[in-house]
Amino acid sequence: MLTLPVSVAGSRGRPGKQDGVVLVIALIVLVAMTLAAVALVRSVDTNTLIAGNLSFQQTALHSADAGIEKAISWLEASKAGTTLENDDATNGYSAVGSKDAQNPASNESWDAFWTRSLDARSVCVLGARGSNGMKDCDADSNTGNKVAYVIDRMCKDYGSATGGGSCTASPVATAVTGNAEEANEVQLNAPSVVYYRITVRVAGPRNTVSYVQSMVSL
Repeated sequence: MLTLPVSVAGSRGRPGKQDGVVLVIALIVLVAMTLAAVALVRSVDTNTLIAGNLSFQQTALHSADAGIEKAISWLEASKAGTTLENDDATNGYSAVGSKDAQNPASNESWDAFWTRSLDARSVCVLGARGSNGMKDCDADSNTGNKVAYVIDRMCKDYGSATGGGSCTASPVATAVTGNAEEANEVQLNAPSVVYYRITVRVAGPRNTVSYVQSMVSL
């Protein structure tokens, strides 16, 4: 009996069941990348904001120089006679700056002290101070800063700064025989000077507020 070969077609295997593991992993990676991108954007925004605030603060400090220079000019013009022996609120001047009332109270911020005591006699560098104090000062067209200052003579009493010993002043250097280090040296003879404290407040954009103080002597 002749037997013919019979070819039997092989059956294709059914594809394996998909469990979606790859999709879950991809979603997790995508979420992680999204969170990292959001954190990076927030970090960049924060750094930009900090840099901008530092720039505004630095500009405010530079603007304070104008207040100091204007105060010194007034002191130089007023040092003759008895002008500096008494208060002059119009020019932001107090002759008794060493008194406790002319300085912040314990735990009092400079902002609170300025509002309570100094704003009413502050002098605007630009414009004129009205009933609203420093708020009435004109802002600088370039920086947007408002600058005002007050001057305090470092004394506890009114009157002459050379009498009574109530003022903070430098020691007197007088020419005394034999006080030179070597023979034939020129003797020093320096008069005592009185100190004046200038306090400048600068209010700028983004609620930037800076205080600068300078001590000058006349």
